[in-house]
Amino acid sequence: MKNGAEEMASKVPEVTLIFWIIKIAATTLGETAGDAVSMSMDLGYLVGTAIFAALFIAAVVVQITAKKFHPAIYWVTIIATTTVGTTLADFADRSLGIGYAGGTSLLLGLLLASLFVWYRSLGSIAVDTVNSPKAEMFYWTTIMFSQTLGTALGDWTADTAGFGYVGAGLIFGGLLALVALAYFLTRFSRPLLFWMAFILTRPLGAVVGDFLDKPAAEGGLALSRYSASAALCAFIVACIFIFPHRAAAKSH
Repeated sequence: MKNGAEEMASKVPEVTLIFWIIKIAATTLGETAGDAVSMSMDLGYLVGTAIFAALFIAAVVVQITAKKFHPAIYWVTIIATTTVGTTLADFADRSLGIGYAGGTSLLLGLLLASLFVWYRSLGSIAVDTVNSPKAEMFYWTTIMFSQTLGTALGDWTADTAGFGYVGAGLIFGGLLALVALAYFLTRFSRPLLFWMAFILTRPLGAVVGDFLDKPAAEGGLALSRYSASAALCAFIVACIFIFPHRAAAKSH
């Protein structure tokens, strides 16, 4: 039987402003790094997905087997989900011909199903309850679906809907602002608000990443995917080691 301290121990970070800053940077890195491997290296979406899927599985195994919360391990796992989410969504949308709308609909259904099964199995989808291997499996499965969904949704908004990268960025930034207002001004479910914000940061990062590295003719800045990825990686590492990080404390 677990003692109280073990039951309180969480394997995910406390949700603070720096958490969201790193999360947005990580999702942007996922887009530029994913495109660097699949496009700049010309390996294609399938090979890129295989490479990042292997890294994702390895990172999740390390994260789940760790005895306590480690910021570096956690954020490496997050970055792994964003990169595999980028190449997987692009493979489904472009190589399989599902299209942005079809991919978005499919992934939204998988994400909602993951949250539903998680809630029915453990009684909560709050991140401060992620303190067991089973809860972590639900957590990372949900994140995997959200990261892939975000890529498809960002591409659909920027390209198919015709808002462009800047317009799409403003849309998702505005939606995140509304979620923040709901957090501070209402009593709406905190776990649901967290997942809404978590999901919205992915398409925001996707369109920001595309804006950085896509050709000027397509509305981007045409920056090197390698240099953009390196700069984002350096920023994330600095945030991890400069700012304090602690595990989420279970609320009562």
